[in-house]
Amino acid sequence: MSFFRYKIFLLIIFFLSSCSSVPTNTTNSCLIFDERYFWYKHAKKSEQKWGTPIYLQLAIIKMESGFDWLAKPPRQKLFKVLPYKRPSSSFGYSQAVKGTWKQYKDETGNKFATRTRFKDSVDFIGWYTNKTEKILKVSKKDAFKQYIAYHEGWGNYKNYKNNIKVINLAKRVEKQSNIYKQQLSECKNSLSTSKYIIF
Repeated sequence: MSFFRYKIFLLIIFFLSSCSSVPTNTTNSCLIFDERYFWYKHAKKSEQKWGTPIYLQLAIIKMESGFDWLAKPPRQKLFKVLPYKRPSSSFGYSQAVKGTWKQYKDETGNKFATRTRFKDSVDFIGWYTNKTEKILKVSKKDAFKQYIAYHEGWGNYKNYKNNIKVINLAKRVEKQSNIYKQQLSECKNSLSTSKYIIF
């Protein structure tokens, strides 16, 4: 490999790692957007398009993937030892499953969307929560019920009261959503007027 090609290779690796690595502090929305300014622009665009608050978008992603673009459900164990298949096809920032992701692409026309891209993931969350509001009459500001519908699906939503595990997860999302909301209220102006761009 020539020196020039080697330099290009290193630049590509640096670019990909800077775009896809998990933010240093995922509990603070202001610090997340300090590191990933494009993420703020994408989340803001989703909020304007679908009406889903940025703080809810972030809270769902934090719960689902921890902001890991390659996140997948852990493999099940066969005989408690041997790695087996994964429990679902969930993948990427939003942990969308293949079927629902295809429905999103078909309905929005975003045919090149990928689950590993933050821009597409927050647009997916906006689309999903918007449909939840239409189908189940759940406000996009109700983080608790929105997350239950996101986790369980629209068809299984009505059975959530019997699922303690999901209720506890939804409470955590609601709590994190409120924290993100408070943080964003303190740094919103600086984010909106910032001139810098950080991947």
